[in-house]
Amino acid sequence: MDTLSETADKVDQSLQNMGIDGTSVKQSIRDFLDFKEYLAEQLPAFTGFCIKVVLSIIVFFVGRKIIRWIVSIMRRSMERANVDAGVVQFISSAGKAILYTLLIFNIAISLGVKESSVAALLGTAGVTVGLALQGGLANLAGGVLLLMFKPFVVGDYIIQDQANGCEGTVSKIEICYTTLLSIDNKKIVVPNGTLSNSMIINVTAKENRKLEIKVGISYEADIRKAKKILEDILKADPDTKSDNAEMVVFVDELGESAVIMGLRVWVPTEAYWATKWRLNQRIKEEFDANGIAIPYNQLEVYVHPRK
Repeated sequence: MDTLSETADKVDQSLQNMGIDGTSVKQSIRDFLDFKEYLAEQLPAFTGFCIKVVLSIIVFFVGRKIIRWIVSIMRRSMERANVDAGVVQFISSAGKAILYTLLIFNIAISLGVKESSVAALLGTAGVTVGLALQGGLANLAGGVLLLMFKPFVVGDYIIQDQANGCEGTVSKIEICYTTLLSIDNKKIVVPNGTLSNSMIINVTAKENRKLEIKVGISYEADIRKAKKILEDILKADPDTKSDNAEMVVFVDELGESAVIMGLRVWVPTEAYWATKWRLNQRIKEEFDANGIAIPYNQLEVYVHPRK
């Protein structure tokens, strides 16, 4: 095969034989042939790089399926070991993040990036992200503290006692955030750092809760009769009748316009509100049936005619 110079010389000679100055044409042909030769030399490397890119994409999708499979196995194993649901969710999220980091690290190396360069890049990126996301790191640390000390677990109903606090049933405890579901089924996402640094009231931590109800009766009403009615209501209710030892009915206060009667009794936590609403209704019905008035604020106006 003729070399580039020989080819260009032959074209130049042919043009001179025809009486044409082929200097510029010769240079253009030489440039074209140089570019063609460059492409021919770089084609294997370019083809190899394209193949690496395609293989990397395939490896990413295959690796993603493998990561999901590994995380699923981890989750099922912890669930069979009766590990707390919050711990399962936290470890699954952290494991997924670590595995994806390793997958991207390996793909970068397969594309020809040196391990030291990738490690330096990850280190620099880690410091930069750490400085930029100090709140995120605080949330991560808060999540670890929540899982270590367990002020609540998945399924508990908690109240975050702050000025802008919230409450709801714990649905998920993840790396940086905890998800609550409110009574009206709103999804509330709270940073773990906020939860770990605030007062938390765990409403459902114990099996039983102390229920207290207060109601006012008129000063003309029979106090002993009112106490007997309240005791009978408590002993008859299905959620309070078992607490014969600690249930108590008492006169709480002699108010300005009413005698304040009170009762305290232990009830199952899951039946707290249903029991309270039911008892309030029963008290009103029984007091009405027995002629015990529940007074309310009234304003009496006397009109004096002018003399």
